[in-house]
Amino acid sequence: MPAVFEQQEYKKRVQATKQAMQKQGIDLLVISQPANMNYLIGYDGWSFYVHQVVLVSLDQDEPMWLGRGMDANGARLTTNLSEDNIREYADDYVQSLVKHPMHFVADVIKEKGWGSKKIGVEMDQFYFTHRNYVELEKSLPQATFKDANALVNWVRVVKSEAEITFLKRAGKIAERVMQTAVDTIDVGVRECDAAAAIAYAQYAGTDEFAGDYPSIVPLMMAGEAASTPHLTWTEKKYQKDEAVLLELAGVYRHYHSPIARTIFLGKNPPALMQETADVVMDGLAKTLDFVKPGVTAEQVEETWRKAIAHSKVVKESRLGYSIGVNYPPDWGEQTISLRPGDKTVIQEDMALHLIPGIWYKDVGFEVDATIRVTATGNESLFDYPIQLFLK
Repeated sequence: MPAVFEQQEYKKRVQATKQAMQKQGIDLLVISQPANMNYLIGYDGWSFYVHQVVLVSLDQDEPMWLGRGMDANGARLTTNLSEDNIREYADDYVQSLVKHPMHFVADVIKEKGWGSKKIGVEMDQFYFTHRNYVELEKSLPQATFKDANALVNWVRVVKSEAEITFLKRAGKIAERVMQTAVDTIDVGVRECDAAAAIAYAQYAGTDEFAGDYPSIVPLMMAGEAASTPHLTWTEKKYQKDEAVLLELAGVYRHYHSPIARTIFLGKNPPALMQETADVVMDGLAKTLDFVKPGVTAEQVEETWRKAIAHSKVVKESRLGYSIGVNYPPDWGEQTISLRPGDKTVIQEDMALHLIPGIWYKDVGFEVDATIRVTATGNESLFDYPIQLFLK
């Protein structure tokens, strides 16, 4: 099971990362985020619950993978790294009170002669802990540490042609996933049974492409839970005349195409829900008409606010964000946010998720658009109706 992209693509990614390192005055980059590891070398394993890193040095052409011994064969199977650049630590480093995997990482850094370099670390990533930093700093007293939290994330933000292909495959899976949800959710059905059908669709994918596990589990808010995002399922049965908000995703090789829709289990949704749906869907359409290379992230959000200004709808949170390859617990890239103050210039082949979710005390509504920016505008990564579904 070799790395999923051509070796030349990985080399381009590493070179772009080194250019970004040079701009920030970083000699050695210690990468802990699984998506960044996957992006640069192809490594793919459910091993991020223990400490593992990729080292990128300006002094060496090829990156290095450092991780738990039992996962080293995973690095050999999913990357094209040479044997000397796959380093494994003994199992007694795992959850030890007297030694730490960062001691092993520091030993490799010193072996390579990088112990007095300017070292960038991902200070605000989920898998880089406070103790990681403390142990590295203590073990490398001659080094200078710098925050390189989103350095690789920003390298990832413009997608290659091969990545766009993966995102479109994820979009095809997303269509099937949402259709499964619409077909399954109904009065009397248990929420957990609907979740099981959705998860099956996510993993099974299409007849042509296998699905993958999403970075976020199916978010399925029903009844009073529809007043908030980010809740999951229970054993409760769906009730007549309640709303169900769905935030799901199709995933291919860890590339995500999120998809969000709202179902109302009845023919006559509350007036506030219908009015909100009409405003949001119209505002989203007008915003999509605006998105193209050259505009800024904050201008996209401003266009959205102007499009709904005539209504009572207010969205205080950001309108959306960039997406691509990712691992739990989030499918966002932690770079672009469509909100005031983000002056990032939108470029061709960026991938964006616009999700104008609205949550009131008694009702909510979610719909979205997952797009690839083209030379003259944008295109959806999936073909699925933008509507309030009534059942």
